[in-house]
Formats: sequence, structure tokens, C-alpha cells
Amino acid sequence: MTGKEVDWMTELKYVVTDEIGIHARPAGLLVKTLTGFDCEVTIKKGTMETNAKSIIGIMALGIKNGEEVTFIIDGSDEAEASEKLGIFLNENL
Repeated sequence: MTGKEVDWMTELKYVVTDEIGIHARPAGLLVKTLTGFDCEVTIKKGTMETNAKSIIGIMALGIKNGEEVTFIIDGSDEAEASEKLGIFLNENL
């Protein structure tokens, strides 16, 4: 290693199975799930991406049933945030 710090991040892919997709209620619950974490969480759909802690940003993506989204989690508590996010997705979307 050349003295540079390695920056790792977690990437989580998920195909939405909720019949309606990510609408206001689950978007709000998603934001609530992630709000307590210090790490940055980005949600991507295709070429669009936004802060996953922003209900307006999530709603703007217009995520529908059957679409794949990618979450990029980066920060000091990303392992815990990834675990909570995985549980949330499996139980709610």
C-alpha cells in the first residue's frame, strides 16, 4: 500500500416486488429506516440517482414493480445500515 487509505463501500441491488412500486408510504418508511445512520446512502435506478434519505428524491425516481434499484452505502456505520436496509427491503418492498 502506498499510504493511501482504501475507501470501501457497500452496494446492494434489489428488485422491487411491491405491486405499486416505491410509493409515498414505503418511501417514508425507507427514509425513517436510514435517517439514524451517519453513512451516506444513494439509491440508483438506471442512470438516475438520489439521496436515499430524501423522500422527495426517492419519489422522483418513480420506481415501479419489477425494477431493479441499487443502494450504495458509504460511511463509518455502513455495515449496520446495509443490514437494516436489507431487512427493510425484504419485509416491505
